Amino acid sequence: MNFISIADISKEDIQRIFDIADDLKQGRSEIALKEDSVAALIFEKPSTRTRVSFEVAMAQLGGHSIYIDSRTSQMSRGESIADTAKVLSQYVDFIIARLYKHDDIIEFAKNATVPVINALTDLEHPCQALSDLYTIQEVKKKLRGLKLSFVGDIAANTANSLMLAASKMGMEVALVGPKNYMPNTFYFTKAREYSKVGVYDNIKEGVEDSDIIYTDTFVSMGQEAEAEERKKLFAPYQVNKTLVSYAKKDAIVMHCLPAHRGEEITSDVLDGKQSVVWQQAKNKLLIEKAILLYLSEKG
Repeated sequence: MNFISIADISKEDIQRIFDIADDLKQGRSEIALKEDSVAALIFEKPSTRTRVSFEVAMAQLGGHSIYIDSRTSQMSRGESIADTAKVLSQYVDFIIARLYKHDDIIEFAKNATVPVINALTDLEHPCQALSDLYTIQEVKKKLRGLKLSFVGDIAANTANSLMLAASKMGMEVALVGPKNYMPNTFYFTKAREYSKVGVYDNIKEGVEDSDIIYTDTFVSMGQEAEAEERKKLFAPYQVNKTLVSYAKKDAIVMHCLPAHRGEEITSDVLDGKQSVVWQQAKNKLLIEKAILLYLSEKG
């Protein structure tokens, strides 16, 4: 089994991963990695939290990891993804990949004989989405019936994974962004099969009665050439005290990081009493450990 897309996993799969995470927190997990398990981390894009948390996860579970910068691998000289996946499968127990193109991680999964984990592509960030939902459940004690407002770039990879995962767990999702700026059609349509998902350009309307306010960078990796244009487009959707005041009084604020303070979010909100950003970041390690054990359990 692989962990490529939120579209591939069920509500029951998500809950099982959360149960494993709970067991890890309580020190009662009965699942273990195979002795001396090794993960290959193949990264085309920069990473701080995802790379470090997966390396620490493997170490704490008794395994090892090998970081492979794609620019220094034979992939940079033309070796195919298929051949790379077949070879690495002979050496390692997991392939964890952060790639530009989502089609490339699908190609990895098709050709690997070990589990492949999506550590971010242009379309999805599934590990992040589960870390986010686990944090919400930890703070709010439930998921079903809560309203999550994603503010800013509602067509980004994090938004795709989060809206689909949240809707599968019975949450309402409000996507709040500029007029005529629409989310990815596939993820939006799929999410609406499970729960209420709406698109709003009016900030107050989109954030009203929200339990969770979520934002992400306005300029994702690979979009640097559009930076100034995107910052101008999304500037009115900055998460600041005024925007937060439109939500419920006990609403929490989330950001998957890295944060660009003064752009998509202000420092007083990021560091404020309603922010659970650091708890969210901490839980990334826990959920990635749970995902590794879940895939081991599935064989």
